[in-house]
Amino acid sequence: MSKKQLTTEEKKNNALVPEEEWPYKLPDNWCWVRGSMILRRMESQKPAGEYFQYIDIESVDNSRQEVIAPKLLPVSKAPSRASRKLHIGDTLFSLVRPYLMNIAYIDDSLAKCIASTGFYVCSPNKNMEPRYLYWLMVSPYTVDGLNNYMKGDNSPSIRGSDIENYAFPLPPLPEQQRIVSRIESLFVKLDEAKEKVQNVIDGADTRKAAILHQAFTGKLTAKWRKENSVTDDSWEKKTLQEVCCTKITDGTHKTPKYSTKEDGGIPFISAKDVTKGMICWDNIKYIVPELHEELYKRLAPQRDDVLLAKNGTTGVAAIVETDMIFDLYVTLAVLRPNKEKVYPRFLLNIVNSPICKRQFDEHLTGIGVPNLHLRDIKEIEIGLPKLPEQQEIVRLLDQFLDKEKSICESCEASLATIKTIKKSILAKAFRGELGTNNPAEESAKELLKKCFTTVV
Repeated sequence: MSKKQLTTEEKKNNALVPEEEWPYKLPDNWCWVRGSMILRRMESQKPAGEYFQYIDIESVDNSRQEVIAPKLLPVSKAPSRASRKLHIGDTLFSLVRPYLMNIAYIDDSLAKCIASTGFYVCSPNKNMEPRYLYWLMVSPYTVDGLNNYMKGDNSPSIRGSDIENYAFPLPPLPEQQRIVSRIESLFVKLDEAKEKVQNVIDGADTRKAAILHQAFTGKLTAKWRKENSVTDDSWEKKTLQEVCCTKITDGTHKTPKYSTKEDGGIPFISAKDVTKGMICWDNIKYIVPELHEELYKRLAPQRDDVLLAKNGTTGVAAIVETDMIFDLYVTLAVLRPNKEKVYPRFLLNIVNSPICKRQFDEHLTGIGVPNLHLRDIKEIEIGLPKLPEQQEIVRLLDQFLDKEKSICESCEASLATIKTIKKSILAKAFRGELGTNNPAEESAKELLKKCFTTVV
């Protein structure tokens, strides 16, 4: 017995998501439909010729949802995954870890590429606005919803059928176009604001380098010297060894025997634990107390010592701000300031300044991992004012750096706000809450009748 052919009306009703399954209520002339009703079936295409352009997940910038670097590969080395055909107006949606949002729109410059099977190629039918589909796929509603279908531990993924069966909001075609126009006009303004804020953040290192240069060439305290009757020639040239009260040395060359904090282990730090200005205690290792007893007198840093990374992140220094006893590895050098000559935090700041950085870079050796020899560290030259001026420099730098920190924190908060606003716009867009809907327009349900003539 032949299967009964459904009428167009019956097909349309079958395509609609039942009311009890609606994620939320839509305007009356919108409707909920399955992905299979708004998307064409994916097509396969194998690479041909000598070379082809390949889009894999690494080709997508997931912070901007753009393809930034299609790979040009010889056809003879085409990956087995290279088989997704693309069209202008498609949206690529990564099936692997969809929460990372490796999503991108395919314009005319990318339509001749071949995509990885790691993507679902969302090809809109002729009654679907391509840019509406793109924004719908990057919206929190779609991304967060599809994340719920992930399976697998190593590379959690969704299936193509998850997208095909997912419920999508479908407005009338003119409303889709108005939504796209509203989203993109609002996002242009937000992106302009974001760029300005990001420029402020990106300029932080340049501003800091400039103020440090002024600080350690005497320009920052020129007015202070004049007010305190200090002559400009009061600064002296000194080597790092000359401002230290003991010989500059490094850590143990022995292979450490590790312990735990709970078993009485002693903190043991290396270059990886040093950031500019401070020690990072997040991943500190511990050595057995016996090794500490053997090494303590020569190696254990004291409060106000400056620890300089001599390999790996060379030239980065931190100050010891705690009375806790700990040892260090050979990747660090210990600068113990002579407090009659140099204020410890002045030494810290100048070691972290471009003035010392340039000299460190001139003496780097080693292939792969850069390295500074103790003999070169000892001979690094600095300009040294008297102690009161050193303290004034540190005070002014603290003031500047606190202000910079506040500015950057404010900028980061602004970026987070912009991101939240974008999510809010997309959430409203696909609820029909952008103020663009015309309730008198023909219902989106009528679009479904046309879909059946194009979906195969």
